Amino acid sequence: MNMTDSRYERLSELLREMGSVAVAFSAGVDSTLLLKLAHRELGDRAVAVTVRSVFVPRRELDASAAFCAAEGVRQVVLDVDVLAIPGVAQNPPDRCYLCKRAIFSKIAETAAALGLPWVAEGSNVDDLSDYRPGMRAIRELGVRSPLLEAGLTKVEIRILSRELNLPTWDKPAMACLATRFETGRPLASESLARVERAEAWLAERGYRQLRVRVHGDLARLELDGDGLKRLRSPEEAQAVHDALRELGFRYVTVDLCGYRMGSMNGGTVSQRLK
Repeated sequence: MNMTDSRYERLSELLREMGSVAVAFSAGVDSTLLLKLAHRELGDRAVAVTVRSVFVPRRELDASAAFCAAEGVRQVVLDVDVLAIPGVAQNPPDRCYLCKRAIFSKIAETAAALGLPWVAEGSNVDDLSDYRPGMRAIRELGVRSPLLEAGLTKVEIRILSRELNLPTWDKPAMACLATRFETGRPLASESLARVERAEAWLAERGYRQLRVRVHGDLARLELDGDGLKRLRSPEEAQAVHDALRELGFRYVTVDLCGYRMGSMNGGTVSQRLK
């Protein structure tokens, strides 16, 4: 048995010990593996709880519903007005904490109403090295992080997901739409919807790992290596430019450093370059 196998066994053991659980399910790589194994170990005592808000792309909600239907997992969808959570619309440095605290409180209330003693979410070992203020809220509320508790890294999660034939094993990393905006810039449903439409258009065109970061009326595209190569074509660059202009961006630019997680953390671009 290798290290990944032992951590897989530990994860299964943790889920069995819980007995029943509400899994915060976003249809991402981590929560999909967590839900799959929770349902395998606990059957109907594992329930998926998915949040529907302006921070979540519609295509992710559709993916969550499709997965639960295919796996026979009960799914509860919670509508949350995240912009009404005190402080969130102002997009302060602790926005993620404020949002996670409110959302997971609602998930915990739902779990209690369903008679489920535990709430679990998909943080993993690699998240400890990233700026994740929302993890403080998770700890404060007593939410479990079984993947983290089992010692699983992102690479191991993808390996296990592939072995289990999960459709998410090579899915690009996702994050809530609020992460596309500079800290301190107020958030509005219209601007969030514009980013969602822009990223959906790029995804439908075949771009995989991508972010449309917003700086006023400028869209800064973060793409993986393949995406950057595609934009070397003047025709492709023009098509992307025109599409995003039609969505309301005045300027469209490409980040030469490509996609990187958390590039909006820590304030404005000028602040980060100091």
